[in-house]
Parts: sequence; structure tokens; C-alpha cells
Amino acid sequence: MLQKTYLKTKNHCKVKFTVAPENAETVEILGLHNDWENPVPMTRKKGGFFTYDASLPKDTQHEFRYLVNKKEWMNEPEADSQKPNEFGSSNSVLVL
Repeated sequence: MLQKTYLKTKNHCKVKFTVAPENAETVEILGLHNDWENPVPMTRKKGGFFTYDASLPKDTQHEFRYLVNKKEWMNEPEADSQKPNEFGSSNSVLVL
């Protein structure tokens, strides 16, 4: 789930990422800020949910994917769109 909060007085948007993959021990986000080398760990919550809050510039697009248990890629079903990637799958796209 993606929750966007636009701030009228600031030039950025707060985005809350929430996922609940089955049997997940860890979930990381890759691709934010075009950084595919440094995974961002999500925080595990009660009930099997993982969350991460980011502050991202308005009027931008971000491709990203979730990495579950360091081996399984997962897309965001509520992303604004999907974009094919060079590996034969697709990336989630967030439009702000």
C-alpha cells in the first residue's frame, strides 16, 4: 500500500510504503532515488506488516521494487504504473 501526503508549504511529499508478504522475515526497498545498490530496510510491525516512510521531491517519478527475505522480488500492486526492466520483469513506478 502506498499513502501519499502532499505538504502545501514544502516541495516534497511524504510517502508511506506498507507491505505484508507471506512468510517474510525481512523486506527492503530498492530503487528509490535511483539507488539500486543500497537497499532500504523496512520496519517490521505486529501482524506481519513492514513499513517505511520517505520524503520525496514533488513532480518526480521513482522506480522501485521490494526484496523479500533477500531473494524474492515483489512489486507494489498499488503503484501508479509498472515499467519493464532489463531483467525481463517490471518495476513499480511512483509518480508524485
